[in-house]
Amino acid sequence: MPGLRSLIKPFLMKTGNSFASLFLLGLLILVSAQAARAQENLPPPPPAPTPKPTPYVPKDSDYDVVRVNSNLVIVPVSVTNAKGDPVLGLGISDFRLDEEGRAQEITQIGDPEQVPLDIAILLDVSLTVDARFDFEKEAAARFIKMVMKPGDRATLFAIDSTPRLLLARDTAERAAARLISVPPAKMATAFYDTVIDAAQYLTKNAPAQRRRVIVVISDGEDTYSEKIKTAIGATPQERESVRMADRLRIHQRMLLEVQREVQRAEATFYSINPSGRALNLNVISKRAQEGLEQISLATGGNAFVPERVEDLDGVFRQIAAELRSQYLLQYYSNDQTQSPNFRRIRVAVPTRTDLRVRARQGYYPKK
Repeated sequence: MPGLRSLIKPFLMKTGNSFASLFLLGLLILVSAQAARAQENLPPPPPAPTPKPTPYVPKDSDYDVVRVNSNLVIVPVSVTNAKGDPVLGLGISDFRLDEEGRAQEITQIGDPEQVPLDIAILLDVSLTVDARFDFEKEAAARFIKMVMKPGDRATLFAIDSTPRLLLARDTAERAAARLISVPPAKMATAFYDTVIDAAQYLTKNAPAQRRRVIVVISDGEDTYSEKIKTAIGATPQERESVRMADRLRIHQRMLLEVQREVQRAEATFYSINPSGRALNLNVISKRAQEGLEQISLATGGNAFVPERVEDLDGVFRQIAAELRSQYLLQYYSNDQTQSPNFRRIRVAVPTRTDLRVRARQGYYPKK
């Protein structure tokens, strides 16, 4: 109690009285004791905070790295009845799926309404389809608006003397408007090159887990693809000098190359040949239509030959109905070889032999 002592000391010096000194000394002791008890009753001070250790961030070397190879395969499957109408309501137990002859366990059937579409429309602008050109463009534009949802994307290519990208992955409205504005070119046809370019474009630009579709409006005749010009010639005179058997063999090799690129893109190929019955008039036209059917069959699509140009709307409606009703079969391949080679698959509905099942014939494993 420094303040109290400072008051008492001068008082003692003035009085010199021993009794008063003893009295004041006792008072000082009493006040000091009460102050000490008051301090004892105060709450204890809070404990000092315990310092937190700096957290250790583990490095990659601290763990055993486990790499999982995702071999999930998704197979779009179209099931139709004798009339060509989609068949709905089938379940996992209705399907059988084999890969390289080995049965696979189907784990899930995806909902096509929940999987976005990436559609590439390939429009033949050559002289061979000039008479029906305007109606074809209008029908294709209606198809795009009918089948596409806000999250879907359309890409447009012109089948010309060289492949021409008209529109890169855009909405239905912009794609339809761009289609209507395309003029005929009245030039040679690089059919094979354009399909290959479209397939490679989808491979590079369409996000994973989207359904990829190629729709071709063409008679399938190729007169100007680079490999065709190299092997057969760029002019009618040069082509006529090559034997028909040799020409057919060269075209078949090109078809196989086109087919492989579409399969690598995991795209379903649909073709619409507006030539109608006229395609039966010569060998080249028939061979071209057979090529369209070959690619469609290999990828689970379909090839259409409407008799009249007015039938195009009905064909597009059928394609749209198929895309909406596809069964997206999902399975994990039990092939552990890690081979990059093409793997053949087969899909069937054993309990319903009256139904037609269309699915791609195989796939190339992802790296």
